[in-house]
Amino acid sequence: MAISRRSAFAIWITGLPASGKSTIAAAVKSQLAARGVDIAVLESDALRAILTPHPNYSEEERDQFYRQMVYIGMLLIEHGVPVLFDATANLRIYRARARKQIPQFLEIYVECPLATCMDRDPKGIYRQALEGGAAKVPGLQTPYEPPETPDLVLHCDEEAPEAAARVVRRLTEIGWAR
Repeated sequence: MAISRRSAFAIWITGLPASGKSTIAAAVKSQLAARGVDIAVLESDALRAILTPHPNYSEEERDQFYRQMVYIGMLLIEHGVPVLFDATANLRIYRARARKQIPQFLEIYVECPLATCMDRDPKGIYRQALEGGAAKVPGLQTPYEPPETPDLVLHCDEEAPEAAARVVRRLTEIGWAR
């Protein structure tokens, strides 16, 4: 099924690092593909390696990075490609800008206690932060501002397929997926 330009949409999955965003994003992509929806996943770590290969994670750099990420997403949407942003985007302003610029936009919040994220820590960023090797980890040294009114809240203790099914159900309810 081809997606028309008019029907392309964006989903932003946000939450603390190691909250389960990427696992849920992969499951959403898979479930949408099974329905004939080919969604582009813009994963922040992969894009950061290209756009800011030597990041310093300053407020200015993060702001510029998220502006670039949203711009790439908007280009895809303008060409009829739905987009899933898989990114912490620690400040609400980053996600609010995307919502303002993209008419069909859902913000999904993966709610997860910091202690659980730290226990998971698949990339070792919390461990590095505690050892002094990373100075700007959202939730520790840098604030993470959860959404005030997310379109959907997923809890980290849910299995990824069920959480993804809730996202796909929501997309179906509002008519963005079949």
